Amino acid sequence: MKTLGIYIHVPYCKSKCNYCDFYSVTDLSGAGRYADAVLLHMEDYQESAKGYDVDTVFFGGGTPTCLPADVICRILNGVKDHFHLRSDSEITVEMNPATATPAALKKLRRAGVNRLSIGLQSAHDSELGVLGRIHTFEDFGKSFADARKAGFDNINVDIMYAVPNQTRRSLRETLEAVTDLEPEHISLYGLKIEDGTPFYKIKETLALPDEDTEAKMYFESIDFLAEKGYRQYEISNFSKPGKMCLHNLKYWNCDEYLGFGPAAHSYFRGFRFAYKKDIRAYVEAMEYPSRKPDILSEKYEIPVSERLGEYVMLRLRLTEGVDEDAFAERFGLSFERMFGKYLRLYTENGFMEKNGRFYRFTPKGMFVSNYILSAMLDFESELISGVADGTDR
Repeated sequence: MKTLGIYIHVPYCKSKCNYCDFYSVTDLSGAGRYADAVLLHMEDYQESAKGYDVDTVFFGGGTPTCLPADVICRILNGVKDHFHLRSDSEITVEMNPATATPAALKKLRRAGVNRLSIGLQSAHDSELGVLGRIHTFEDFGKSFADARKAGFDNINVDIMYAVPNQTRRSLRETLEAVTDLEPEHISLYGLKIEDGTPFYKIKETLALPDEDTEAKMYFESIDFLAEKGYRQYEISNFSKPGKMCLHNLKYWNCDEYLGFGPAAHSYFRGFRFAYKKDIRAYVEAMEYPSRKPDILSEKYEIPVSERLGEYVMLRLRLTEGVDEDAFAERFGLSFERMFGKYLRLYTENGFMEKNGRFYRFTPKGMFVSNYILSAMLDFESELISGVADGTDR
């Protein structure tokens, strides 16, 4: 059977962090109706997903652990009721250290949740305060210990670098504090100042590291984590052997997944689609389907040209890179012939390397991957257009 990932967007937070542009609200009064709506939505896909094994489930947000554990468990039971959930599925819940009690963690583990992703960001309370986090490093340590006691043996910890007032030394101290606890997985994200966030409004006043310092933070972190046994397998993700995030790998491998909840995205049966960032509209659409409300923010079939670009962009996020043979089998084209001038340019300048049949970014290339991919995919788009209109580019 084909495999399918399930993503559930939980659009609730106790408060909004200063850097966050993900969709969430702080009013939890409608959380019960939201959960009911997600279960109703699953019914709509029960038939079309019959030919699939669900092998990953991911509760993201927002802050899923803002919800009572019983509500999360009820939604998870809905996945089991409406889809064929494999017994060895990876089931992840994101959590904030300030929103998960020992009792809640035990309930989640007993219900089948087998992976946690804990949002730490920094081991320094001063940096956490600037970011607008509602927990301390002590809160994190307690939550991590509670998770281990509850039986979780697969835990990710989120760390952020290039945050205001952070130094290379303070980042190193965060990495040391986290790796001393030996989580199975670490995600290391560089701060991006996104439009519409509190940070965006004051971006000119933020004491951010300069570009050279930010680059050193990234490269030094890669080296440090490697020394501690964490293999980098994606631009921002590091794991112990066998502990890569299987759900996120679906995104990077262009595999199928279904998303539920406002703002959730899906890739299913050749279509990409997403729901509007509107809890009320989403809930009412599930409660009153006869009204035929339009809650989609986008839906489109993916043409071959777009699938090719997505595949290159997502595979190059992985340290494994693009497999020439797999590319040729999937698209009937030569990766080297198509992107030859860029592959030579970036290889000669140390941004890419070839390992057997794989082209991949070096750490130097990973750090500036957005610029490189933009150039490569603009070129790919021109090639496809040239073929379509008969011009020679």
